[in-house]
Amino acid sequence: MTVIMTDLPKTPMSPALGEQPVIETERFTLRPPRISDQGLLHLYAGDKRVANATRSIPHPLPPEATEAFIKRANDPERSQQTWVLDGAAQGLSEVLGVISLKPLDRDQCEVSFWVAPSFWGTGLARTAVKAIVDANPLKSKTIFASIFQDNQASARVVTFAGFQYLGDAEAYCVSREATVKTWTYLCKTA
Repeated sequence: MTVIMTDLPKTPMSPALGEQPVIETERFTLRPPRISDQGLLHLYAGDKRVANATRSIPHPLPPEATEAFIKRANDPERSQQTWVLDGAAQGLSEVLGVISLKPLDRDQCEVSFWVAPSFWGTGLARTAVKAIVDANPLKSKTIFASIFQDNQASARVVTFAGFQYLGDAEAYCVSREATVKTWTYLCKTA
């Protein structure tokens, strides 16, 4: 896999996160969300299957949620870096999914991701997670992933990217309004 990181000059700066790079893969570009993504992001994130696989996406998706998500992702004081999987240059949809990195203590971060159901089983999530690990834009020594135990496809995605099983835990899922059992994975980058 070829991963090329380029700086995006107009991306807001955050003292903790710095400038957010654009990451090019052979299949798509990882770039910050744009206002023009709002319709497709709302359509895909509004799918109950997507919401149920994440901790933070509510279902049904409130009308202003997507606009607020884009605004937070581009806020200079943002708490994580968020990329849209953009396949437009390869003749695919401009929005294929989302991946983000949330900084943690001690040079660690957590990756989270989702891909639109129309593109499930195509390897896009594997490519995105592998690209993030290879690029390591936050220069983390360890990257964690927390996967709901009823989402074996995402567990395969992170193991493909070099993550190792660490243990079981639980996390609250907003759309399910319940605590869900998770598998925790880690990937050492340094």
